[in-house]
Amino acid sequence: QINLPVIRQYVDYLVSEQNVKSVFVNGTTGEGLSLSIQERKQLAEEWMCQGKDKLDHVIIHVGALSLLESQELARHAAAMGAGGIAAMAPFFFKPTSKDELVAFLQKVASEAPDVPFYYYHIPPLTGVKIRVEELLDGIKERIPSFQGVKFSDTDLLDFAQCIHKNETQQLEFLYGVDEQLLGALAVGADGAVGSTYNYLGRQTNLMLEAFAKPDLALARKYQFLTGEFLNFVIRLGFGVAQTKAVMTFVSGIPMGPPRLPLVDASEEFIVKAKAKLDSIVWPGAD
Repeated sequence: QINLPVIRQYVDYLVSEQNVKSVFVNGTTGEGLSLSIQERKQLAEEWMCQGKDKLDHVIIHVGALSLLESQELARHAAAMGAGGIAAMAPFFFKPTSKDELVAFLQKVASEAPDVPFYYYHIPPLTGVKIRVEELLDGIKERIPSFQGVKFSDTDLLDFAQCIHKNETQQLEFLYGVDEQLLGALAVGADGAVGSTYNYLGRQTNLMLEAFAKPDLALARKYQFLTGEFLNFVIRLGFGVAQTKAVMTFVSGIPMGPPRLPLVDASEEFIVKAKAKLDSIVWPGAD
């Protein structure tokens, strides 16, 4: 079951401990696609309520396999005053061309015409491999509220071409593969959405500051250490359930178990992951 009362504590932790002031609700890490429509609405409402005057941006993921459900979630997010909405491609009956995908996204975005709309590109999970560079051609004419992309793929060539070809359009390209964020920043990423920022947000913000200076040597240190931790846990088996376990032991906030078919992280994983994270010496640490 979802645990709504913990979200107030969660918001305060992100803001005060991790310097994270923007959230992406009901996405992959939040198991949005495993929740009922009612649960997704309840979560969106709670994040909006608890984030009021504390968070800068709340983007609600409204993608669903059913177009009608996705539209219902888009209307709900708009009614709550969400700062943005996003939708991933349907992944059972899949769009096979740019036109099919844009048609679906347009039907969702049109239900919340005044809310910035983001396409959530995550081909490893959806299996929809339509290149974003291709998708963007003419998309503003079809979807006037189109604001940008949450790009959760390792194809930095596609990502770079998106930025290169859309410099005049004021779109936002948010990168979603945490261990490659520095590479994405180098080609012009505007920001990042990722699971590790729940518990490594402070370190990632320091990497962003180093990159902006620019102090690339320092930025690389942060990226390499994040990568060292992720490389270690990926070999152990790292997914949403394990992310919840890491966030629980780092923050002290009970993130709870995942919903089936995902199963809880093992005690062995928790012990090894905690030891690895504790062993990392971040730049500037005492």
